[in-house]
Amino acid sequence: MPAARLITSALAAITLLTGCAGYQVGPVNGQPAGARAVTIQIFRNDTFEPRLSEAVTFALRRRLQQDGTYRLDTKNDGDIIVSGSIADFRRTPVSFDPADIITPRDYELAIVANVTAQERVSGKMLLDQQFFGRTTIRTTPNRDVAERQAHPIMAEDLARNIASALTEGPW
Repeated sequence: MPAARLITSALAAITLLTGCAGYQVGPVNGQPAGARAVTIQIFRNDTFEPRLSEAVTFALRRRLQQDGTYRLDTKNDGDIIVSGSIADFRRTPVSFDPADIITPRDYELAIVANVTAQERVSGKMLLDQQFFGRTTIRTTPNRDVAERQAHPIMAEDLARNIASALTEGPW
């Protein structure tokens, strides 16, 4: 019986040690944390939905600060300049009232942003990609209020996608 316990313990230790073999602490792009600074310019809003650019810019700045791979530069002196435009705002019904199949009960809100990241000194384009941010809301008597309250959540999802591409890129 003690031999079985010893073998089980050894197997558990080997599994634990090899399971974490691919984990890397800190930035995955090979540079030390905070070695480069990023300037986030205010996103241009090309939609009819108001106040999206502020929510997206704020969420992206906060996400990059939390990540720590890059320093956030607010004086436009960053090594990398990130800019973008919000190209589309979509409201898509995803579920309907069981008593009335025409009346939506839940909506998926989505924003589409075209984002570029460019090195300040060389002008090299590091990122030129389209990103999506999504959230779901329940229909209320005042849908506009529910949508306004969902803007930060949707912007945070978009910021998470953009920050992931920025921090895990090969540059």
